[in-house]
Amino acid sequence: MSYRLRAMASSLRKRVARKRTDQAVLGAHARKLYKAIWAVARRIPRGKVATYGQVAELAGIPGGARVAGAAMRASDGLPWHRVLGKRGRNRAGVAILDPVGAAVQRGLLEAEGVVVTDRGLVDLDRYGWAPQR
Repeated sequence: MSYRLRAMASSLRKRVARKRTDQAVLGAHARKLYKAIWAVARRIPRGKVATYGQVAELAGIPGGARVAGAAMRASDGLPWHRVLGKRGRNRAGVAILDPVGAAVQRGLLEAEGVVVTDRGLVDLDRYGWAPQR
């Protein structure tokens, strides 16, 4: 197995272990917030992206981008790759703290037809999700 594959496998194992720990310590209030965020994230269609702040706002948590990030880290089976960090007015970016996760996220987005620049940016004017309220 190549170094890159070993690194990806290790990163994914750590992510799964972290999710199990996060879910075990959630209180009732946090679970309620997380479920609202997860419900919004499930609505993001293939080929579209949303920012953490947008997901939080649609879940009824204005200014809750960090809460949305924590909820996405603690999720299983969600389209996590479609939720990105905001980078300016009309751009969003893939994960910057985890290079292996960023490569996986980029691959999943590109498989759905989303163009990700060399710098990891996505054009929200073109690929941003605009849900019907």
